[in-house]
Amino acid sequence: MNLNYPSRLLEAAVNEFATLPGIGHKTALRLVLHMLRQDSAALETFGNTIIRLGTELRFCKVCRNVCDEDICPICSDKRRDQSIICVVENIKDIMIIENTQQYRGVYHVLGGIISPMDGMGPSDLNISNLEERVKKGGIKELILALSATMEGDTTNFYLYRRLSPFKMEFSTLARGVSIGDELEYTDEITLGRSILNRIPFNAS
Repeated sequence: MNLNYPSRLLEAAVNEFATLPGIGHKTALRLVLHMLRQDSAALETFGNTIIRLGTELRFCKVCRNVCDEDICPICSDKRRDQSIICVVENIKDIMIIENTQQYRGVYHVLGGIISPMDGMGPSDLNISNLEERVKKGGIKELILALSATMEGDTTNFYLYRRLSPFKMEFSTLARGVSIGDELEYTDEITLGRSILNRIPFNAS
């Protein structure tokens, strides 16, 4: 539906909101009109927060999680088991796993999974960073906590082949997480149990 906007600035704001995942132009218009009902102080706070996301937010130099400092709170926590690395697809997966309160190791964010259909290959992921961490030694186990999809399994196999020369265990989530499921759609209890009951990775 084409709308006749009374303001070019309003139209520009709607178009920007509509670029967000899952937001169409109708929803974007509702959001912008809602913001127009806020006072100038609230709008300024909202705008400044978005700007700070692009200028101040950092990525952990160790695991590539988002953080406010050079090293994220999880990697810098001496109480965490630094010898166990849980490999995840994205930052949201860390938040989901942390919410189970069942895991006390550290993480590594790949930034995606191998998916030729989406133009994602190994060189597009943070695999070299992971290899450097493993090369330094002291890693006993690598938990491959990627989505139980064909792309996730392909990435698991690639990581195993590339990193298997290093002496450590490879494990994956117990299949309480159904085939084809992504972590964000798995309930906390099931996910927590799948971490605690993780199984050796079968490269076949």
